[in-house]
Amino acid sequence: MLFILLIVVGPLDALRGLWLAIAHWSAPPDPERRQLISRTLASAAGLLASGVGVAALRSGLGPVAVREVEVALRRLPGELDRLTIVQLTDIHVGPTIRREFIEEIVAKTNALRPDLIAITGDLVDGSVEELAEHVAPLGKLHARYGVYFVTGNHEYYSGADEWCRKLSELGIRVLRNERVSIGLGDMSFDLAGVDDFHSARFGGDNGPDLSRALRGRDANRELVLLAHQPAAIHEAAKLGVGLQLSGHTHGGQIWPWNFLVRLQQPVVSGLSYFGSTTIYVSNGTGYWGPPMRLGAPAEITHITLRAPTEAIV
Repeated sequence: MLFILLIVVGPLDALRGLWLAIAHWSAPPDPERRQLISRTLASAAGLLASGVGVAALRSGLGPVAVREVEVALRRLPGELDRLTIVQLTDIHVGPTIRREFIEEIVAKTNALRPDLIAITGDLVDGSVEELAEHVAPLGKLHARYGVYFVTGNHEYYSGADEWCRKLSELGIRVLRNERVSIGLGDMSFDLAGVDDFHSARFGGDNGPDLSRALRGRDANRELVLLAHQPAAIHEAAKLGVGLQLSGHTHGGQIWPWNFLVRLQQPVVSGLSYFGSTTIYVSNGTGYWGPPMRLGAPAEITHITLRAPTEAIV
């Protein structure tokens, strides 16, 4: 609320300064008039910040909507035209996001009957011991080609190796610089997943390695990459990725943070294109910090892949 108040007061103070400057040049200073202007603008700032704060709380705590996205992939076999992927990301199970929220997300996801489910990191803010029971409903996710997960930066604050083992126990395939085939025979594409972009700083075997994940790959096959941070797109575009699915940014979560996020990440939200590579960045399914969202609603992303028209039989 203090941040929102700051954002509101800034422009109003600028308006107040302009107003008083005009009044100063047009007439002798009037202390009572100055005080009235100041009190009026202060009241307006308080009311506006309160209204915006309530709207942000309602958005943060309200039901998560399904966002429909369609992506054309030039190497996708015609037989896989309209294959669907549900992307969940940045759920941040922790102090305020608990089992009930996960159960709701699982129900909405399964109702979409996706062919594949991708969880692109920042699932938790806490240890397996603390949060295992709240994450457990993810074991009920169901998709024709399975459920896949890649680490986000917050997994490394919470014990990434332990969480990867726990998710594997729930039937979720963890991709750590790995690649799998989705589909059968020629009617298939490659799905790759890499560790979080900054995970190497945590030592050990951590760290993204897309080259390793793609080693020996047939370049004629379509390739979808799960990478938590959009920053991975530059290497992905060089190595022939068709589609990258990312999160991390929360779409800024509370406006105008999106402008600051843009200084660190190449894409903040939605679809973008880097050469022949498409990237989709989700606003996230949960939230981090205060249960507030402003200008960046949470989403369950329902992605439909489209094959070239000439490839559709």
